[in-house]
This record gives sequence, structure tokens and C-alpha cells, in this order.
Amino acid sequence: MTDTLSYADALKILGCNENRLFKVAEFAATAGLTGWALAGGAQTALSLFDLKNDVLRYGEDVLRRVSERRTGVNRFTRTQRLAAAHAVVVVSAYFRALDETELPFDLRRLGLDRGTEGALAAGGAPADGFAELMERLLAARLPMPEPHRPYAETRRAVGETYRRMSEAVTRYVRGLALWDELAVDDRIRLPALLAEGPPERALRRYDDDYRLLALDSPEFGVWSLVTETQALGAGLSRVARLLAELAPPRAGDRPRVHLLRLAASALDQPLTAAGRAPDGIALPLLGEGYINPRCRVAEMTREATPAVRGWWEGQAELPDAEAFLVGHLTSMRATQAPLVVLGEPGSGKSKLTEVLAARLASSEFLPIRVALRDVAAESTVMSQIEQGLAAVLDEEVKYQDLLESAEGAEGVAGAAGAAGAAGALPVVVLDGFDELIQAAGTTRYDYLEQIQEFQARQARLGRPVAVVVTSRTVVADRVRFPPGVLAVELLPFDDDQVRAWLGIWDQTNRALLARHALKPLPAAVALAQGDLARLPLLLLLLALYDATGNALQRGGGELGRAQLYESLIKDFATREVLREPGVRALPAARRQRLVEREMVRLGAVALSMFARGRPVVAESALNRDLPALCGTGEQGDDASADWARQVTGRFFFVHKNEARTAGDRARSYEFLHATFGEFLVAWLAVYAVRDLVRRHALAEDELTGPPDDDLLYAITSFSCLAERAPVVGFATELLRALPGPERSRAAQALAGLVRGALYERRRRSFTEFVPVRHPVTRRLAAYSANLVLLLVAVSPEPVSVREVFGNEDHFAQWRNHAHLWKSQLGPDGWRGLIRVVPARRSTGDIQLGGIPESDDPNMSTWWLGEHDGRPTVIRVDTFPEERAYLLDVAADLLLKDEEVFLVRRDGRICALPLVVRELFLEAGSETTERVALYEDVAAVWQELPHQELYLGALTRALTLDTGLPFDERARVVTMLLAGGAPEDRLRPLVESMIFERTDSLDLLAAAGVPDALLRAP
Repeated sequence: MTDTLSYADALKILGCNENRLFKVAEFAATAGLTGWALAGGAQTALSLFDLKNDVLRYGEDVLRRVSERRTGVNRFTRTQRLAAAHAVVVVSAYFRALDETELPFDLRRLGLDRGTEGALAAGGAPADGFAELMERLLAARLPMPEPHRPYAETRRAVGETYRRMSEAVTRYVRGLALWDELAVDDRIRLPALLAEGPPERALRRYDDDYRLLALDSPEFGVWSLVTETQALGAGLSRVARLLAELAPPRAGDRPRVHLLRLAASALDQPLTAAGRAPDGIALPLLGEGYINPRCRVAEMTREATPAVRGWWEGQAELPDAEAFLVGHLTSMRATQAPLVVLGEPGSGKSKLTEVLAARLASSEFLPIRVALRDVAAESTVMSQIEQGLAAVLDEEVKYQDLLESAEGAEGVAGAAGAAGAAGALPVVVLDGFDELIQAAGTTRYDYLEQIQEFQARQARLGRPVAVVVTSRTVVADRVRFPPGVLAVELLPFDDDQVRAWLGIWDQTNRALLARHALKPLPAAVALAQGDLARLPLLLLLLALYDATGNALQRGGGELGRAQLYESLIKDFATREVLREPGVRALPAARRQRLVEREMVRLGAVALSMFARGRPVVAESALNRDLPALCGTGEQGDDASADWARQVTGRFFFVHKNEARTAGDRARSYEFLHATFGEFLVAWLAVYAVRDLVRRHALAEDELTGPPDDDLLYAITSFSCLAERAPVVGFATELLRALPGPERSRAAQALAGLVRGALYERRRRSFTEFVPVRHPVTRRLAAYSANLVLLLVAVSPEPVSVREVFGNEDHFAQWRNHAHLWKSQLGPDGWRGLIRVVPARRSTGDIQLGGIPESDDPNMSTWWLGEHDGRPTVIRVDTFPEERAYLLDVAADLLLKDEEVFLVRRDGRICALPLVVRELFLEAGSETTERVALYEDVAAVWQELPHQELYLGALTRALTLDTGLPFDERARVVTMLLAGGAPEDRLRPLVESMIFERTDSLDLLAAAGVPDALLRAP
């Protein structure tokens, strides 16, 4: 939870030299904790009139000197002082209004007479009233304007604070001798007068004083005026202007800090600074081509569900994202909790952090951008920051040393508060939480809490720090949001943003395209593509796709996302292939195979990353993986060849990184955006499926024996494709775009492979392709799960488990596969699989794909078939000896009786302990239902464990349940006798029933109770 200031806090921050006022404020802050006497109440008591004068005098001084207090100090100190000035203004406005209100007494009458002074010195009710009043006026937390809240909302909160102050004044006056001197009408009128008069006057005074603060200090403008919608802009240019108004640019940085700021200043780099741009195309510069985002903002609560898209629709949209960012970074909240930026893949999260870091680099902030995909996933926040610094500065640097460089301090850590006038406020940007947890392979639910603890620890050391974290929206449920954390969701482009970006694209490329008789992409054509034009990355890809022969303008219709990626990457691959000597003279089919080879190699690069669970792969690893999967068997297909550079060097969407390790340069590769890798993994898997279909057709034509699935096994046996939902989406779109006959053959081939997926294959190709070493069980689990996933994706209708396994034991086989998947695929793979391959049970079968199974608690029909209406007992056997093997928490915690279930005559299934609970504790339930429950238990009591125990419980419940009809209870007794219950166990029940009514003997005999049981023994 983030904290705001009280008036007492504000006096400390501003260094109040009003001795009496400071003592009273200090007393107010401690009296609630230590009590009246220990807080020094008797020595600090003064009249409300005197307090009013001191508060107003100090408030005027603060307003007059606010501009002096914000100069010559660092960013955080200025933020503290301005927040303190605001707290002073809030309280001063109330005391001014109280002084102007026409009360039925003069405020001077609220002075302390001798009797009151004595009471205060002794403590008691007057002392408690004074302490409560001081605490409410001077020690309560006060509202603070924040950039995610409209000024009107802050004003309402201030008004509520004033109302609580008036209530405290009313209670205080009632405890004084003055109250008894007031006329009856004045006593009645005073509470309403104080509740309505001072708060309204104080709000008007607060408005005036706030405007004065905003004139002197621009921070108050960005803290409160973000409700004014700004014109569409680019490159967060207003961030730079707003920051320039707050403080002058920095000069004289030390070398390390200068390098860090230089690295952050990327505005004059291309929009995608990776590889080289396609021929004949110029990419806009980052500072010009980044369109300012639209955002929604929300303060997190325990009920918030930020991973759910529908939840965000009810949150407020920010009319001015730039002012919000500046306002947040100059607020107290920024150093108390991280700001979380969420968005869909391609929505511009990373670009936002790049542009923001660049705008902060020339101001009084020190931006430190950390790509979380490049750091050790399990390391601490501090360690991750230092790893990010090492990547930028090309040397290992301690975070503390960097801050000392930024502050210009020569001494040891902590000297002089580590926050001199030249000290910049660090802004740590942790980019890519989703990639961090993917690389970790485990959960980091406490990551935001760790960041908040890091911020609190740094603040205690005098080194406050602001933190921004980015992540895909879909994984926001993989981390706990501490209450009070702000989250921002980046919204898709609206029509105006699409037009603005395409206008920049037009200016950049019109002349270049005209040389080839081509036109820039019109907004109307782009907008016709629906969602593809709404995400910045996809809009860029549309423009690049159209730059080849105006393909989008000529094609018409709407592209699918996979179709866009495939067309774009194939176009680049075609250009690169045609550069090779003699290729243009080859037949079209041969050129197409060469293009396909390039696609396969790029897919292998993506697979090498995907199998390792990281978005980056080392050059040495690629030089092993690529020849193993893509080699032809010819000489040179080995690790000595520079496969990594040959495959990746020609494509702008593959980025090369270099890091120094033990004096050497270690290269690694990553895609411009994660979705390129996700598409290529899906494309490679579908390519392997199509290769399988071709081999099937060849085997049928030439009788060469069953086709091998070696390529498909090599590609899909290391990781479940469902670990990344976009991979499944791309694969489904590609498979369903296949011609009908090819889809049918693919479904048939995949179904055949599923049946034999877990059986051993003695010889396989591609055995040298081992990007990561897994147990055989893990590889078989991944392979079989991916086969089922691809089968469901290629099939137009839900897939029948019975038809796939094709025998009477299909349920057992399905269960065996599912247990293997759950045990081997890990949480991401297993949960992803059941999400993208929903299963639904039907009579004698399970349907995969389509509508998922509803949350139906009554599954007895599926398990037991058509119920014959007779109660029965079913057992879930778990043997104590096997529990140490299975490590099943449910089996460990279940008692023996909890493994037994009663199937009611109506088909409902109830756990045995719940049945007993209903018999004893549900006496008020409907009569027919209770009679049926007694009859069901009586019919099966001999099949229950601990028969004597449950028979005793049943008879005891019948004895006590006198609200049931007598003849119904008698019939249950007869049923127990017919079931073999000993008469001596039933005798206490029967004797009790005999004394309930005068005609009980007749009714029991009519129900069939034998005379021997009715006669006394």
C-alpha cells in the first residue's frame, strides 16, 4: 500500500521552525501510539484559536516560498517538498474556513481556562478529546493529487477530509465547558453548521491555493490536469517538454552515467533497430515513428483481474498518457510501488520503455532499462539491475557505485544521505516479465512484492528509486499485485492513430516507393484489415508487406495473422534467395524449394530458442542445432561452419547481440519481436505435418513401407506447443488454410501417430538435434501431446478419443496419456494444453476441441451409466503403501471414509462424511428430501466401512429427528431390519419412538416392525 503525508509529516519535510506548531504536530503523531502523558500532552496543549493562527501563518509562508523550496535540490527531495506543501495547503484551507464561519461563539472562547488546563494535565475525557482533535487535524493521512485520478476525484477526497475534521471539532467542543453555556438551539444547530460551512468554504480556498501552487510548480499541473485530452502526438515529445519545465537539463555527468544516458537516447535510431531494413524501404526513426499510446489505468485491489480483457473495459482511459507518465514519475507513489505496463504482443510495450528512457535521459532522472529476457531469471531484483547495467556498459558495475557516480559523491555509500543537489532519481525499467517467467520455468508470484521491498530498502538508505515493469496482459495472473500498485494497459490503435502512423510512413517512403512505381499504404486499405492494423507491430508488418508490389492494395480481402507473417517472411526469403548467382535461371519449383529451405532454417532458429524456453540463443548453440536439423549430410554440415550468421544475417527481424565474457565476445540472437519466433515454430511444425502427408502419399504409391515421422518427432518432442498460446493460434490458422484433401490426410496420419506415439522407435533421423537434454518420458509426453494438439487443430470437427485409439480400452489409454502429460510437461505445458484442447465427455466417449465441459457436479451418469434408481456405494481406493509413490495430496489428506461415496436413488453422488453431516445438521431441510436420504443410507448400510459406527449414527439421527412423519421413520426401521440390522441395535430407537405417541405401537406394527422388538425385553 502506498502512503500519503499527514500535516505532521509535512512539517518535518519542510523543516518547520515554528517551535510551538511543530511540538503540537509531533504530539498529534504520537499520542495515539503512546498515550496522552508519554506524548507530552500537558506541555503541548494550546487553544484551537492559537493553533489556527499558527497554521495560517505557516501556510502563508509555505505558499509564498514554495518556489524557493523546490530549487537547488534533487528530484526526489523536490517531490517530497511539493507533496508536503500540498499537505500544508489542505490543512490551512480548513483553518481559514473555520475562522470565517459564523459560529455561535467566538473562537477565542476555545482557549484553555484554568479548570480545563488542570483536566488536561490529569488526562481523562478532556485530554482524550484534545488528543483526538489534534490527531484528526494534524496526524491523519491527507489526500494527494495523482496523475491517474481526475482533479475532481482528489477534490472530493479533500472534501471528505474536511468533513471528518469538522466532526472532530464538534466532538471537542462538546467536551468543553463552553458547550453547557450554549443555548439549546445553538447546540442543535452547531453540528450541522460545522458539517456544512467550513468544508465548503475550505474547498473553495483549496481550489485557489492549488492554482497558486500549480503556477509556481509545474508538477501540480501534471499531477492533476491529465483529464484534458491532448492532440495526437509521436515520440512522447511532450514528456521532454514537460520535464524541461520541471528542471533544467543535466550537465557534467561522470563517464559511466554519460554512457548510460547515451545508451538510452535511441530516438534517432530506426523504429526497429535490428538487422537491416528491406531493400527500397526506410524505417521511420523511433522519435518520429512511435505514436503516443492510448491507455487505461487502474489501482490494483484484491478483487482486480488484470489478466482478463473484459475487466479492463470498466477502467478509466487516460486522456493524456504523456502527462500521466511525467506526473507519476514526479509523484511520491513512484518510489513506493512499481508501475506495471500491460499489453498484447506487438502493442508497443518495449518501444514505450525505449522512448520513455530516451526522454528521461536528458532530464533529472537516470533511466536504467533492463531486458528481463537477458538476465538470470531466478536472481534478485538488484542482481537483475546490475546484469542489465553490465549489458549496457560492457563492464560489471554495482548499482550503488552507479548512483554515487550520478550524485557526484566521492565518499562511501550512505554519505550525506546519498542525495545531493545533483542527484538524479533512478528510473529502473524492467522490460518483459512474461519472458522472465518463461525463462525461469517456475512461478514468480512475488515478483512485484520483491520490487516493492527493493524500493523500500533503497528509500531507507536514502536512495529512492522509481520502477516500471512491462508484461503481456495474459500473464498478469502469474504475479500478485500488492494493493495500491498502478497498472496501465496499452490499448490498440484507433483510426486516428493508424492514420497518423501511416502518414509518417508515407513521408518516410513516398520517394523510395515511387522509384518502383509503388504507392504508400493508404489508411483505408490498412483499416480494412481489422485487428491487424490496430497493433503497432502488425501495422508495421502490413506496411512492409504492401511495400512489395503493393500486395495489400492489389489483393483485397482481409489477411489472417499467420498469412501476414508467412507472406512477409517468405517475401524476404525470396529476395535473399534471388541474390544468389544463377538462382533466377532455375525452374520456379526449384526456386520455391530454396525459399522453403530458408524458412525451415529460420524455423530451426526459433525452435532452438523455444525448446530452451528462452527468447535468445547463443551463436555456438545455433551452430550445433542448425546442421543437426537442416543439414544435408554433405561435408560442411557441422558446427565448424558459421551456420548462425549464414541463416540469420540476412533478415531484419533477427537481432544479433554481443556480450563480453572472460575477455571474449559471445554472440547471441533473438527475434525483433517474440511473435516472429512463435510464428516460425508453428510454421515449422505445420511444415513437418505436410512433409508427413507427402511421405504417406509416397508410401502408398510406391509401397515403400510406413513413412517415418522423424522430422515431426525432432521438432515437437522437446516442448509442448501450448506453452505459448500464440504458437497454437498460428498453427491452427496455417493448418486450416490447407486444401480440404490435404487436411483430411493430415488428420488421418496424425491420428495414426497418436496411437503409437508412446512405443519405442529403434532408429530415428535427426538424433544429433538435441537443443536441450530431456528424459525420454518428457520427450514422449511432449510429442504425443503435440500430436493431439495438431490433430485437433487440423480437424474441422471435434475429435473423438474413441475413434483415435480405436479399441474398447480407449478411456484407459486416454487416462494414461493425460497422466503422462501432467507429470512431464510442467505447469505451463499442461495448463496450456488443457486450455487450447478443451475436452468434453459424452456417452462412451470424450470429444476434443469445440465447447469445453461445463462445471457439472453430477457426473454419475457418465461414470455409472443409466442409473437404475437403487442406492449404491462406490469406492475410490487408495492404498497407504502407494501414497509415498504417488505423492498425491488429495490421497494423503483423505480419510478412509472420505474415499467412499453414496450414489443416491436420483443419481446424485455424495461423500460419506457429508451424508452424516446432513443427517445430523440439516434438520430444517425439506421433509421429502430427508426421508429419501434416510432410506438411501438404510438401503446400503451393510456396504459401508465401519458398519456398526454408521448404523449407530443412523439410529441416533432417527431418534432425534422427531420432526419427520412417524410412519416414515417407522418404515426406515423396517428397512434396516430387512437389511440385516441386529434387533438389539435398533431397540433403543424403537423404545424412544414408542413413548412419543399413544398410537405408536399400532403405527410401528403397521410398518412391519416385529412384535418381539415391540415387547419389552
